[in-house]
Amino acid sequence: MTTFDTRPLRTLVHTAGAPEGEWWRDAVIYQVYPRSFADASGDGIGDLPGVTSRLDHLAELGVDAVWLSPFYRSPQADAGYDVADYRDVDPLFGTLADFDEMLERAHRLGLRVIVDLVPNHTSDEHVWFQAALAAGPGSPERARYLFREGRGVDGTEPPNNWQSIFGGPAWTRTTNPDGTPGEWFLHLFDSRQPDLDWEHPEVRSEFEDVLRFWLDRGVDGFRIDVAHGMVKAPGLPDWDGHVSMIEGSDDVEPTDTVSGAGNQGPMFDQDGVHDIYRAWNTVLAEYPGDRALVAEAWVEPLSRLSRYVRPDEMQQAFNFAFLATHWDAPALRTVVEASYRASDAVGAPTTWVLSNHDVVRHASRLGLAEPGSRPNGIGHGDEQPDEALGLQRARCASLLMLGLPGSAYLYQGEELGLPDHTSLDDDLRQDPAFFRTGGAERGRDGCRVPLPWASAEEGFGFSPTGVTWLPQPAAWASYALDAQRGVAGSTYETYRSALQLRRESGLGSGGMEWLHGLGDDVIAFVNRDVLVVANLGAEAVALPAGAQVLLASIDPSVDADRSVLVPSDATIWARYTV
Repeated sequence: MTTFDTRPLRTLVHTAGAPEGEWWRDAVIYQVYPRSFADASGDGIGDLPGVTSRLDHLAELGVDAVWLSPFYRSPQADAGYDVADYRDVDPLFGTLADFDEMLERAHRLGLRVIVDLVPNHTSDEHVWFQAALAAGPGSPERARYLFREGRGVDGTEPPNNWQSIFGGPAWTRTTNPDGTPGEWFLHLFDSRQPDLDWEHPEVRSEFEDVLRFWLDRGVDGFRIDVAHGMVKAPGLPDWDGHVSMIEGSDDVEPTDTVSGAGNQGPMFDQDGVHDIYRAWNTVLAEYPGDRALVAEAWVEPLSRLSRYVRPDEMQQAFNFAFLATHWDAPALRTVVEASYRASDAVGAPTTWVLSNHDVVRHASRLGLAEPGSRPNGIGHGDEQPDEALGLQRARCASLLMLGLPGSAYLYQGEELGLPDHTSLDDDLRQDPAFFRTGGAERGRDGCRVPLPWASAEEGFGFSPTGVTWLPQPAAWASYALDAQRGVAGSTYETYRSALQLRRESGLGSGGMEWLHGLGDDVIAFVNRDVLVVANLGAEAVALPAGAQVLLASIDPSVDADRSVLVPSDATIWARYTV
């Protein structure tokens, strides 16, 4: 057992801010993936009325805001991230009136609402792309997208060697009206998601109008999908796929942290994206109430990410370096400290996130033989996580995250401790990444399974008919909300207590000092007067004398000297002053 020194050394990392700052600086934001949150219509697919019906749960949980994944009109080739109409709701999810009702209810409950915006690409069914196909080469309609002649004899080879994020070539060839092969168009994702050309002024003007359309309806901000991908390097040069474009850059500091969470290549993180966000910042400034832009930018090192949240650009950027760091205390300490260093340099809040709709849930990642590794989905025949150990570590990680100053993001169901569905049959999968890689990547369906609300109901209360668009594991009965609400020590009640303490103690706007002396496997810091100790090692560690336990991911024990012990893979919050 390791114990603290009498007066442990403290190192200041981040200075406390003002509790009355902009709401997004310290908000806890809950991601709703609409098709899997709650279904009111009974068709087995979640919808906006279903979201409205469950907003009381989010208010009771204690979050500050809701982020909604896309609900726009779409053929659903990529679960709504292929948008056909940015100003309408897909009938699958309801109507604009349903959206307005949901927004009004959220605001009455004190919840702000952020909506997803997908500006890198449209659906191939978008009116612009259909017009581009009809108009032909050299037309103004095609200039809004990235159409190019092919290389090689008769243009039979793609314009460059770029690969899709979902697997396979990033180019698809069109067919001319007479049946002959035509130009190629770029799609960094699925072939039904053609990339827009953000050098075109009509594209920029259109999306500023889209922002105003939703701001006029009252939304509080936007999460920007693929925020680092909209501008491509001039000439669309070939890329060998191995050399990072950030290697040797003058912008990279020797102390920058690189976790492997960044997209690289001439199609990402080009300087021109920042002109777009400066313009969008001006649009949001036309509206009252501290509206926010949130960047989904898989960018490294952190000094590059911080460029997205300079004072005249976005308000937040997801900290994927933190999400991608393995279950290793020194590595986590490094990325936390580097995150504050980068964000503090531009006056922006640091964000913290462990799970979302694109990654294996952390309750499953942390149960793998290499805890915290990031497989592209888990399916039958793959290594199956240790479910109990994964949940224990997930609770530990979540309390560590929620104790950090800044803004935190929760993915729907993590407050229940949900794991991925890791044995989903391949013939039920719908993620285009699964199909484009020929099954080499299991894809993201496992983290998108509909939520369990009621343990004894068919479909666990997700739908009034019991139908669910993806099957739920039978073991999820024990994770259902009604099986945890009011149960002391349940994952749900632990999250609810953490969010209440976080708000009451001002931890989101607080400062952070490392507390040293417990060894390499322990992360210990003080935020205001709360001590957070996360023990990732094999041996229990003792809290310092006088620390009063506020919350624990696992019930602590007491040794013969009446010292409170933090077990392995556990986090404790304690009231602590020196």
